[in-house]
Amino acid sequence: MEQTTITIARLGRDITAALTPVYGEGEAKAMMRLIFHNLKGWGLTELAIHADNPASDYLQSSVAKIINRLNNHEPLQYILGEAYFYGMNLKVSPATLIPRPETAELVDLIVKDYGENKDLRVLDIGTGSGAIAIALARNLPFSDVAAIDISADAIAVAKENASNLHASVNFRQADLFSFKPQAESLDIIVSNPPYIDESEKAAMDPNVLDYEPHSALFVPDDDPLKFYKAIADLAMNALVKGGSLYFEINPRHADEMAEMLQAKGFYDIRSHRDIAGKTRFIDCRKN
Repeated sequence: MEQTTITIARLGRDITAALTPVYGEGEAKAMMRLIFHNLKGWGLTELAIHADNPASDYLQSSVAKIINRLNNHEPLQYILGEAYFYGMNLKVSPATLIPRPETAELVDLIVKDYGENKDLRVLDIGTGSGAIAIALARNLPFSDVAAIDISADAIAVAKENASNLHASVNFRQADLFSFKPQAESLDIIVSNPPYIDESEKAAMDPNVLDYEPHSALFVPDDDPLKFYKAIADLAMNALVKGGSLYFEINPRHADEMAEMLQAKGFYDIRSHRDIAGKTRFIDCRKN
């Protein structure tokens, strides 16, 4: 019996069908497009052009391996080794968090406030893949951007991303709790530190819980602002007068965050909702 030729269009339908029970049809179709883009470099136009072409055995084998990993809840970004963020393709690895769409909203806040300013001195704390730092370096004109992370592996990924994207960022491995920038040397400090309470683990999806680095996700239930308090103390010393501090936060601790920042002497404290309507960001100024 003659074997049926698998076309590109058929392979695309098979990917969607295999992933839909786990991820839903809309997400499955988006994943299918990302898989073809990663394996073949094709967008929607190329997919249409090649729709009736036969899919090679190698392509079918590669797709089958990806589907198997996805159905074990491994994040697609780790499987493909890249994530899309703020108009950039970033390398990601299990040493780094996968950049989230809401974090792009944090970058938007800063660019909206400071996009017309030149020669800004910026520090990103807990940079991971370098997503925030690189996006700001590319969107704040003539800025001097630095970034730290405690993980040497994350810093290596961030440096590679900056090189690939021709962004000038000074990356440095450092522990927040011992890092001492020069007094009044920075205009902006930004951070998306670990902020998920340990007690929230039970409600989390396995693709996050089983694969992403817990040290970049979780904080103790009895000290949920652990990182924020340390960063606020650092910022009070390192920011120039009127300098700005920006955070991505856990919505359940928004009120505590505002109270903590006010107690430490910051003013003009503003909270912002993300696209889902959750209080996800807070910023303030040094008095």
